[in-house]
Amino acid sequence: MSQGNVEVVQQAVRALSNRDVDGYLARCTDDVQLRSPLFEMEGAHEGADGIRRLFVGMQDAIPDYRIDVERIEPVGPERVIAFLRWTGSGRTSGIPVDLPVAAVYDLTDGLIKRVRVFRDHQEALEALGLSEQDAHADS
Repeated sequence: MSQGNVEVVQQAVRALSNRDVDGYLARCTDDVQLRSPLFEMEGAHEGADGIRRLFVGMQDAIPDYRIDVERIEPVGPERVIAFLRWTGSGRTSGIPVDLPVAAVYDLTDGLIKRVRVFRDHQEALEALGLSEQDAHADS
């Protein structure tokens, strides 16, 4: 199932980048939870309503945001790690944003149940108890 989970995450990231909240939610469980240090003050975004609020917040803060995939890999049968680059410019400041992030996706029955976003690739690997070499072992 791990390759199928990679495809689910690829589709979800594509939907997020295309501002397709319904497409994103179609790949998630009803009780999906997303934690991101980019929106720490809001806490975890839970369920469809929480994810919709996240999309609105992202669109408001950085209207031209884009998410590019550097690499997506399975980490066990129900977990995927994605190395991403989030770019755009601040709505009011115009300051460019270029953030490499890593996201750990936990899946259940082929749907995303939990997403943890990390500002640093190494931090994400450490949260999984992996090294950079471990992350490449399945590639």
